[in-house]
Amino acid sequence: MPDVVALTFDDGPDPAGTPDVLAALAAAQARATFFVLGERAIEHPRSIAAIRAAGHEVELHGHRHLRHTEVTRAELAHDTEQALEALRRLGVTPRRWRTPWGVRAPWTVEVAVAHALELTDWDLDPEDWAGPSAEEMLGGLAPRLARGAIVLLHDGVGPGARRSSCIQTARLVGPLVAEIRARGWEPGPLGALPAAVAISTAAAV
Repeated sequence: MPDVVALTFDDGPDPAGTPDVLAALAAAQARATFFVLGERAIEHPRSIAAIRAAGHEVELHGHRHLRHTEVTRAELAHDTEQALEALRRLGVTPRRWRTPWGVRAPWTVEVAVAHALELTDWDLDPEDWAGPSAEEMLGGLAPRLARGAIVLLHDGVGPGARRSSCIQTARLVGPLVAEIRARGWEPGPLGALPAAVAISTAAAV
């Protein structure tokens, strides 16, 4: 197996952004991991089906886009259970959990353990939510790419985003995949990484 750089997408599914990203991944013949929101999955079940049909991984972001430090343990547990139930109804059983903004409260690990979820971070973040062009994002990512790296992108427009669409993220996919392959590596989902790399090393808050 070639060395892998993981492509991950948060905040979807989105009725416009997710299809654009899926089309870009298909054109590049690359797979990725999508960390989805339960409430959006309920609204856009066909997008979840399309992600799965294309061979991508579906994992947990939350039900709502909550900052864990601003809710109680009970509220976080309820939100997580809602999301997991929504995804189960769509045929998905997540193994990984990336928290919104990467923020964790003292009880985040407790809830993760209760549901056998691996907390997952990232290594490279071009801050696509802020609206840079695909060219600007590639220029910032290219010098920092490394085998085993996890790249954070977004196929949805989340809270605080300074862009109205995900089109630049979709435009980034092809050139980023080409850059990864030019180095002899392969873009892929988190499941293609060695377990020690794919699982967050920062499980404790």
